[in-house]
Amino acid sequence: MARIFNTYGPNMAIDDGRVISNFITQALNNEDITLYGDGNQTRSLCYVDDLISALIKLMNTPGVHQPVNLGNPSEISMLELANIVKSMTSSDANLIYKPLPEDDPKQRCPDISLARDLLGWNPATDLQSGLSKTIEYFRNQLSS
Repeated sequence: MARIFNTYGPNMAIDDGRVISNFITQALNNEDITLYGDGNQTRSLCYVDDLISALIKLMNTPGVHQPVNLGNPSEISMLELANIVKSMTSSDANLIYKPLPEDDPKQRCPDISLARDLLGWNPATDLQSGLSKTIEYFRNQLSS
């Protein structure tokens, strides 16, 4: 059983409400980029190609009978992510802050030690590379 953590990449729905699609769409449209709380809550983001690689390895590994976390254990603050997206899109968008929802976790980070041990898997795509491909996809979608 795969336990999938935040995954992003080309072919995401532009309006799916996830942080990556929200930030990229807002930045490309030069709209305010919305942060909640102080923006210091963290997420870990796994590029879709890395997740697919992990799923294939998991399907082809016999004898795995427990949930395996699949994701990227590298954490980034939402403020840092917003600034990276803003820079990579050459956006003039402003960062705005709204109250942090009560149920919003301060941190999300998978422990992928089982994936490493059982599957020999680690995510391979760095955030800049994954965001570059994702931004290109969104840019094409918004211009068509």
